[in-house]
Amino acid sequence: MKLKNRLIIAFFAIICAPVILTTIALLLFTHYQLEAIEKIYNIPNITYENLSNSLQMISKSTLKDYEEIQEEGKENPDQFLEQSFLEEWNKKLDEKSSYLIVRKGTELFYPQDDEKIAELFEELPDYGEYVGESDTGVYIGNEVNAFVKQTDVVFSDNTQGSIFIMTSATETIPQVRKLVVDMIIAIVVILICTAAILTLWIYRGIHNPLERLRKATQSIKEGNLDFTLEAKGEDEISELCRDFEDMRKRLKESAEENMAYDRENKELISNISHDLKTPITAVKGYVEGIMDGVANTPEKMDRYIKTIYNKANEMDRLINELTFYSKIDTNRIPYTFSKINVASYFNDCKEEIALDLADKNIDLAYFNYVDEDVMIIADAEQLKRVINNIIGNSVKYIDKPKGYINIRIKDAGDFIQVEIEDNGKGIAVKDLPLIFDRFYRADSSRNSALGGSGIGLSIVRKIIEDHGGKIWANSKLGTGTIMFFVIRKYQEVKVDE
Repeated sequence: MKLKNRLIIAFFAIICAPVILTTIALLLFTHYQLEAIEKIYNIPNITYENLSNSLQMISKSTLKDYEEIQEEGKENPDQFLEQSFLEEWNKKLDEKSSYLIVRKGTELFYPQDDEKIAELFEELPDYGEYVGESDTGVYIGNEVNAFVKQTDVVFSDNTQGSIFIMTSATETIPQVRKLVVDMIIAIVVILICTAAILTLWIYRGIHNPLERLRKATQSIKEGNLDFTLEAKGEDEISELCRDFEDMRKRLKESAEENMAYDRENKELISNISHDLKTPITAVKGYVEGIMDGVANTPEKMDRYIKTIYNKANEMDRLINELTFYSKIDTNRIPYTFSKINVASYFNDCKEEIALDLADKNIDLAYFNYVDEDVMIIADAEQLKRVINNIIGNSVKYIDKPKGYINIRIKDAGDFIQVEIEDNGKGIAVKDLPLIFDRFYRADSSRNSALGGSGIGLSIVRKIIEDHGGKIWANSKLGTGTIMFFVIRKYQEVKVDE
């Protein structure tokens, strides 16, 4: 769940949950206290309205006592002049925060010697001044704050008198006070529990993915990228975790590429160093022979110098290959594209290659099946590098007493197709898809006399692809290999006049 939705739910839950729970608690507590009040105070048919009105509650709490005093006052009013009878009534009324006051004539009869009662006595209504029903009374404010129920009687000596049930308005029924206290406690508990549950819910929704994210960042800090950060949710932090996982994968891929790049560089340096060592050793040997006078005839001197020249060319080729590889790696190969006539260009290449192959006892056959006016857009120098690299690779792996190389130029619709075939040792089927990869060598033995940096065919593929073409190979072990590549023809775009 998204964090925004969590906060919205939490907002409404903080408002609604306490209101609903408080209402339920209020109904339960009130119902319980109403039953307790009815049972303790014998108040029949008490309602929520009575409970909310303290004067009604006070009135109802002494209702039966008032009615009983009225009956006894009619039957025998003189008993309210007996001290023991009045004390029994006071004990009974004390449970309801009430007490009796008896007035005879205009004098306070009961209780006496009480200064507070004496002051209150002055506020009481006169005889016959208040006449009400049994469930009503009169409230005396000011400093008295008492609810009064009055019963007028006439004693046996014809003296008028009044019996008052006084209930303090400041001391409400204990169950009502308990209800208020219980409700305050319930509201506090509900608020605390609601806040705790919602806080825990939000905390768990945020903390768990953040903890996984923290462990992931710690792993990356320590250089460990071999882990998986799972995030199944749809919230913002889970989305962040998924983005972090994508970043980790890219970092791992980048680290692996850098490691592979370092390995390739080391392999390249090793290959170049190995391949340079052979011609350098030969050059040193022939130079020492000249210095020692071994080349004591013009023929020997000419052969020694030619060998030194060839070995120097071989070293130059290796260095150029290394330089060109660095340009490939930074994608900065310098191309100079121009229109090239296919027949003329490949015929010149054939003438140049034939001279070199003749010295190596390799026959060259050249076949051109395209029209004389077919043109391509290409970089002449880089295309020659392609042909030289392929043929150089073929020469290296020709293991027959008499070798041959066939070059065929064919028309392939919008393309020209170049085929270079040799009768070398061939390439295994499992190796064929890999021969254009950098540093791949089917014969990786360092004791191989064939040498090579392992980047020649990768350079060829890069150049052909940059020309918008494609290169592939067919081969059979022990028979030979055919290299194919295609380059798009040059076609003039006709503009309608």
